[in-house]
Amino acid sequence: MTDVRRKIAVIGGGAAGLMAAGRAAENGADVTVYERNAIVGKKLLITGKGRCNVINRCDVTTFISNIPRNPRFMYTAISSFTPLDIIGFFETRGVALKTERGNRVFPVSDKSSDIVNALKSYCDEGKVRFVHSRVNGISAENGKVTGLNSPDFHRYDSVILATGGVSYPSTGSTGDGYEFCRRLGISLVPASASLVPLEIYEPECAQMQGLSLKNVGVKALDENDKTVYEDFGELMFTHFGMTGPTILSMSAYLKDIGSKKYTISIDLKPALDRSVLDRRILSDFSSLLNRDFGNSLSALLPSKMIAPFVKMTGIPPFKKVNSITKGERSVIVELLKDMRFTVKRTRPVREAIITSGGVNVAGINPRTMESKKIKGLFFAGEIIDVDAYTGGFNLGIAFSTARLAAENAARSENE
Repeated sequence: MTDVRRKIAVIGGGAAGLMAAGRAAENGADVTVYERNAIVGKKLLITGKGRCNVINRCDVTTFISNIPRNPRFMYTAISSFTPLDIIGFFETRGVALKTERGNRVFPVSDKSSDIVNALKSYCDEGKVRFVHSRVNGISAENGKVTGLNSPDFHRYDSVILATGGVSYPSTGSTGDGYEFCRRLGISLVPASASLVPLEIYEPECAQMQGLSLKNVGVKALDENDKTVYEDFGELMFTHFGMTGPTILSMSAYLKDIGSKKYTISIDLKPALDRSVLDRRILSDFSSLLNRDFGNSLSALLPSKMIAPFVKMTGIPPFKKVNSITKGERSVIVELLKDMRFTVKRTRPVREAIITSGGVNVAGINPRTMESKKIKGLFFAGEIIDVDAYTGGFNLGIAFSTARLAAENAARSENE
């Protein structure tokens, strides 16, 4: 008997590719995944520092509000496969999950391999084939997909493109998918870094390299001192500047760095207002009257921050605490509440967690994830010009677009 199942190729074996392959097979398709790495889910394995923030436990409205770029495009996909659906998907496949601060969902084991293995098992259930080689191109005739060159020609009814962006190229995201689209005449938005560390002009960051701050207030201010981003949480100083969850999320808001000036303001003591903080400093100083100012801040600041902080106050480090003036104390309070750094630029796109840009959403049917130009070509995940903040939202985009693409690719009416 002739096999009449639709033949589907999925290019890319990451989060979106694996979800798409499993769902297409579940819908009766004959599926082959092309993954250039020797293993699948390579980038997924390193997300969340190897813990994998798989999704955010929230409703659809909240999810959409965390997508700054083309949020309306995502409505059908995330409504069809909601954050709670994604949680249920992994839990029914034996992955115990937990919810942490900010409604971030992780495996109880803190192992991203649990997520990869669940997706791989999903594919295995549908007898998905894996070909570990690099695809050379997508073939199309008369506005319809005909197959792949990998390097020899293989005929397929539909192709799901899930090659990711250009961040973390060591995981295989080197922009192949963009090149396939260019050859097919599909409109692309230039790729840029999103959720990326920031380089800072001030040398104090390098002096505090490796220091992590938790539960601090963070703001990004434009050249008019207007707040363009505000958050509360964790950041880390590096040799080039800053990184960490609040900084990565902030980077998505800083447009046209270079032509525009941005300043980062850190509130080291967000739970204390200035008057309470001043009284706290007075109390600390009262027991340290004969100590040098540079040796008087251990109760207020982590040790690695003290020397840079003292320098930023402009107060001589050897000045005795008992001679600190009210005006100088005001400077200390202000710096604790509003420590400022000037953004130089983002780190290179290869260091970004997510690539902004990709296939122009104007050329994709948001109800099916199919190209409006090439019938039978579907898109899933980071290759689409949609990106979100940190907290599990970007994996949610990958999973939901992949599922929608797979369901529609597997339908016979697409022939």
